[in-house]
Amino acid sequence: MTSATENQINEFVAHLTVERNLSPRTVESYARDLRQFSSWLDEQNLGLKSIDRAHLRTYLGSRRDAGLSARSAARALSALRSFFRFLLQTEVLAGDPTANLKSPSLWQTVPHALTTDEIDALLAAPDTSTTLGIRDRAMIETLYATGLRVSELVGLTLDRVRLDPGYVRVLGKGQKERLVPLGDSAVSRLEQYFDGSRPELNRNHRSEVFLNHRGGKLTRQGFWKILRGHAVNAGLTSPISPHIVRHSFATHLVENGADLRAVQMMLGHTSLTTTEIYTHVARERLRKLYDEKHPRA
Repeated sequence: MTSATENQINEFVAHLTVERNLSPRTVESYARDLRQFSSWLDEQNLGLKSIDRAHLRTYLGSRRDAGLSARSAARALSALRSFFRFLLQTEVLAGDPTANLKSPSLWQTVPHALTTDEIDALLAAPDTSTTLGIRDRAMIETLYATGLRVSELVGLTLDRVRLDPGYVRVLGKGQKERLVPLGDSAVSRLEQYFDGSRPELNRNHRSEVFLNHRGGKLTRQGFWKILRGHAVNAGLTSPISPHIVRHSFATHLVENGADLRAVQMMLGHTSLTTTEIYTHVARERLRKLYDEKHPRA
């Protein structure tokens, strides 16, 4: 947490305690939510003054994808609303990014997804003439090919990858196992990684597929930074996170006619209702395309 952000949070917590006289439990919950948000800002290399509504949607969406309940997500949004209003009132900020931001229960059904052109640019960003570039291309290809959660990607071990016939065995939430296909492009990039880069990195004889530059296990935060760096190099201006690439995987499948239950199985969703959000995304994108391209729209 940066000192500036920490100071603002501390001042806000004092304001809740002294001036608004909220209960200690409520103040503690708000403080916890805001410190989690601050950690996410650090991961994204963002400051309070650069935050906009899209960033907040991405943040709360990533929390939901990590298992946060709708009730807790609503509380987190309430904390953010109060915090940013406080910053506005104290003239730290000139605007409130939470203004007109809908409740997670309303907007979580339409997650942001990258376009296929943006995905192509992201995949092409790593320099595959280098050891780490080959690794990064293989990681991003695998993420987009499978729609894994970031924890599942960095936790993937060698014994769970089968390049022929091309699938991964994923141990997801609740220790539930699922099989997810690998496309030809991902298989090709993984073969390149296994043949060259990984032996160079694997100085510590690790079982994880993807290793950091020191030969250790890659962390979730480490992968976020790698992905963000390549997004910048690719010239992407929309929000980016492993969560968004996962959404893009599912959205593109549905847009191209994939069976919803097959998508549910690949994503590891317990309920089909959760997967049905992608039919809403596909319809919205189709409507936007119609409005942009049809002469009578």
